[in-house]
Amino acid sequence: MNQLSKKRILEEAISVLKLESESIMQMSKRMDDSFAAMVEMICNCPGRVIIGGIGKSGIIARKITATLNSTGTRAIFLHPVEAMHGDLGMVSGDDIFLALSSSGETDELNILLPRIQSVGCPIIGFTGNKQSTLARHSDIVIDVAVEKEACPLGLAPTCSTTAMLAMGDALAVVLINQKKFKSDDFKRFHPGGALGQRLARQVGDIMLTGDDVPVIATGEQMNSAIAEMNRHSLGVILITDRSGGLAGIITDGDIRRTLAKNLPLNTLSVDDIMSTTPHNAQPDMPAYDALNLMERHEITTLPIIDENKKVKGILHLHDILGKGEFKFNGS
Repeated sequence: MNQLSKKRILEEAISVLKLESESIMQMSKRMDDSFAAMVEMICNCPGRVIIGGIGKSGIIARKITATLNSTGTRAIFLHPVEAMHGDLGMVSGDDIFLALSSSGETDELNILLPRIQSVGCPIIGFTGNKQSTLARHSDIVIDVAVEKEACPLGLAPTCSTTAMLAMGDALAVVLINQKKFKSDDFKRFHPGGALGQRLARQVGDIMLTGDDVPVIATGEQMNSAIAEMNRHSLGVILITDRSGGLAGIITDGDIRRTLAKNLPLNTLSVDDIMSTTPHNAQPDMPAYDALNLMERHEITTLPIIDENKKVKGILHLHDILGKGEFKFNGS
């Protein structure tokens, strides 16, 4: 493959990403009180959110179902075809039916709507056509329209399914806040596996302490600091004042940036390079909150200090997630 072919491939891929992101941004500009009404309806629902869709919309429906369940909103996927062969019995008047169809004219889905209404179950429609059959049967219509698909043939659902997925994520996140879903609830719904076990602990249970903590005092030379960093292989070193309080931190990145300025490290002290306001945590912080803090600031280590800023330990991302087992996105 020549360079010209590679360039065209990248240009096509970037075009798709831009088109899908633009579709989401355009959808966000059309958000109105219907979204708030949907959130209120679900918050007040004594039953479950039953989600249905066909084809690619069905796949998105399954993902939204999984996300809601894991974040405190009871949900279940209903396949429209199976519903016509008995599964419709799972729907009650205490539930809410969330129907996904970009066109709003999916026959297998729409044939269910009058039957769902007959049991007193309200309907929310995610559709790109506000004049469609689905929209007419819905108590609340959420507009997920896109200008066009990224597929050059205009056939494969791309931007439309991305829009539905993003709207489902927006719903789940808002419900987390409205229902005051906490990290303890998350741990309760994710009890299995190594990640669940680690998130259930406090920082003090998993942090490195004692001689495992790379630390050096203010005023020391960078040569000594680098030697200490190499000994621990964490990519950072904590700087403490005379009382053992956290004065700063030096990372591999700080050293690289110093070298890029052509400054001679062997003539510098740690005070010349350290960041004096590092993000930190206390031993009683839940590991889940520490993970969120690391993700938010895109860092992999946290100094752990007490209420007097005395260094008690250091927490690395691997201590939470398990080395080589997980990444920030949970994969």
